[in-house]
Amino acid sequence: MKAELESQVTELQGNVCRVVLGKVEVVRMAIVALLAGEHLLLEDVPGVGKTLVGKALAKSVEGDFCRIQFTPDLLPSDIVGSSIYNARTNEFLFNHGPIFANIVLADEINRTPPRTQSALLEAMSDGQVSVDGHTHTLPRPFMVIATQNPFEFEGTYPLPESQMDRFLMRISMGYPEREDERLVLTSHRGGEPVDELRPVLTGAQIVALQDAVRQVAVDDTIHDYLLDIVDATRNCDELHVGVSTRGALSLYRAAQALAVVEGRQFVVPDDVKRLAVPVLAHRVIAKGYLHGGQRDAVESLIHRLVDDVPVPE
Repeated sequence: MKAELESQVTELQGNVCRVVLGKVEVVRMAIVALLAGEHLLLEDVPGVGKTLVGKALAKSVEGDFCRIQFTPDLLPSDIVGSSIYNARTNEFLFNHGPIFANIVLADEINRTPPRTQSALLEAMSDGQVSVDGHTHTLPRPFMVIATQNPFEFEGTYPLPESQMDRFLMRISMGYPEREDERLVLTSHRGGEPVDELRPVLTGAQIVALQDAVRQVAVDDTIHDYLLDIVDATRNCDELHVGVSTRGALSLYRAAQALAVVEGRQFVVPDDVKRLAVPVLAHRVIAKGYLHGGQRDAVESLIHRLVDDVPVPE
């Protein structure tokens, strides 16, 4: 069974890396989010491949995929759906919105106002949406991959803290290395390679992998190490708000998922340390000069706090 899980994860990663060139770590983190059953936020300047990562991962998994282009005039009903009156049957019928898919790509999520952004909250938190007093369950697996531009860009709205907390990780693409960018130029010469990707795993296999993640062993010393890091953010003078309990649980699940991606059935301290910044940095609220979304400074602060916490032997 262990060999089968490793083979499936390797095949999934290899398929995505066929079109997302030179970004192995970004792809690995995206798979960690998928296997943890959580959601992913990709933040960077336009044109560095954020949408490509979402499309490649979605096309590698057999299931329903929907891309929602977030615009200033997008309404909540455009995402979750709405009830339409049927004159023939004299009743209201629910028309499912694009959120009813296995993988949803929320492209440029911060270009729509917070009211519409918040339409995703219940879906991301509980795997369901409520419309006109009725609850509708979303399919499983369900994952939101959101992309956003830095806040300094014109026409962007910051995501509410409550919504940021629903994303397992926030990661940056970064610019590719020169040789990787050269390969991008040649591989995209005849079209979009992502359009030729075929699924390598079914939805049922992803659900089985997610269930296997929950069975990964976590030693008590790892529990204490993780909680020591969380406590460090809560007691830091430079942070107004530290990591919540949900954030601690997200770090725990991400570490389990990373262990599976790395081919292990147990978590090691390096898993927690490696994931601390992408999982925790977007959940804290800084004071003074750090306040206002200076991402690099906040991430450096989390790095420093993690380095100061003793690693269990």
